[in-house]
Amino acid sequence: MMKRGILRLFVVVVLLLTFPAAVLLAAPDNKPIGINVVLKTRVTPAIVADLGKYGKVRDVVDRINAVTMQAAASALPVIQALPYVAAANPDAERTGRPVDTVLADHFAGGLNTWNLDAINVTERLVGRTIGYDGAGVYVAVLDTGLTDLWRRYFPEQRIATQYAVALGGGGGDVGTVSQQPNKWQHDTDSHGTHVTSTILGYSFGGVPINGVAPKATVIPVKVLNQAGWGWSSVIARGIIYIADLKTALAVPMVINMSLGGPTLDAMEKAAIDYAISKGVIVVASAGNEGEAGMGYPGAYAPVISVAASGWVGEWQPVFNSDWWYGRDVADPLSPNDFYIADFSSRALAGQDLDVAAPGSWVVGPYQTNSGQISYYFLGGTSMAAPHVTGIVALMLQKRPSLTAADAGSILETSAIYLAPGCRLVFDPSKGGYFNFCWGADATGEGLITADGALANTP
Repeated sequence: MMKRGILRLFVVVVLLLTFPAAVLLAAPDNKPIGINVVLKTRVTPAIVADLGKYGKVRDVVDRINAVTMQAAASALPVIQALPYVAAANPDAERTGRPVDTVLADHFAGGLNTWNLDAINVTERLVGRTIGYDGAGVYVAVLDTGLTDLWRRYFPEQRIATQYAVALGGGGGDVGTVSQQPNKWQHDTDSHGTHVTSTILGYSFGGVPINGVAPKATVIPVKVLNQAGWGWSSVIARGIIYIADLKTALAVPMVINMSLGGPTLDAMEKAAIDYAISKGVIVVASAGNEGEAGMGYPGAYAPVISVAASGWVGEWQPVFNSDWWYGRDVADPLSPNDFYIADFSSRALAGQDLDVAAPGSWVVGPYQTNSGQISYYFLGGTSMAAPHVTGIVALMLQKRPSLTAADAGSILETSAIYLAPGCRLVFDPSKGGYFNFCWGADATGEGLITADGALANTP
């Protein structure tokens, strides 16, 4: 009876990231736009004054020798041609689309779900199969923040409230990036809450559900607004914030970015390079644009990018509602039991896709009504990325000095090859069995598992 009561909370939903068709939609040449500028040298008063001839400098980001400014669209080519400018582009839009406490300090002993079984963190129903749980590792989730009811889902000990931050504004809006105290825990979109639940696990109506790295510590960094989108200038500031925090705390740290857009922003790229230079590992979703190609920053090579895989056992048997935790993913893991989701972005020329992880029908807390506890099945590469982020947290627990380059190499060499092909899978959103097909551009190096990655982590 309790199980049926809990399951009534589920609603089947697919959350797909939607990338805007263009960053700048037919803006008149004299219309002010946000522009991100990365310099070849440090920012000086003389440079700021010179840039002021072409628009208004809004923000100076010394860490990466960058500024944000507002200027007419017609001024962009002139700014790009200045001798001290390395790169300049319109501020790029990014999207993440798709108080009670929990009486526990982690969910390592919680109920297991199919997606955790699929990456070999757990076995069917209960019990972890690996000796690592993410303890001592900090995971920054750059997303929409957490909902007001986050304490009903997560143990307070697992959320680093002292470091949580909300950033808003951006060159695409008013130019200046500002901090917004406590807004990180008043999200109305729920995307960041669902992403966090894959990493830590969550309370499901009082029943603990396991996570990939249930004893890691999550730092919520709100860089997307209440509608689930934002600007690269804001995301860059969030990345820099975490990089500086990594330096100050001297702890192993990984960033999860389940977000993206169609172009590589110069300021965002510089921020990622800066973070990696400080020892931070960056993981991002590949995007949900299918054959249209990957999103950025996931497609940028130093970032560990993640495609969305699914399991042929989803929703099987059709009338058995406990498949998501009650059915067993066969061991040893067989690629024949998995497929690549049709929405998962394929890699175009010059784009770097690394691995695939569960991103189809992953359940977690997701609120559509403020103040009302609810759980949704979501599909998207947004859901795939935190599986890999959690695995990286386990790797960092084993080897705290692990670099971004080493982590990427280990994940790729540990992946299980998934050959191009097709799978017949039941899709409840379409009401029947459908063939899901993919090519070599959809999988990266293949399906990633925690045990494989940890075995290859020295």
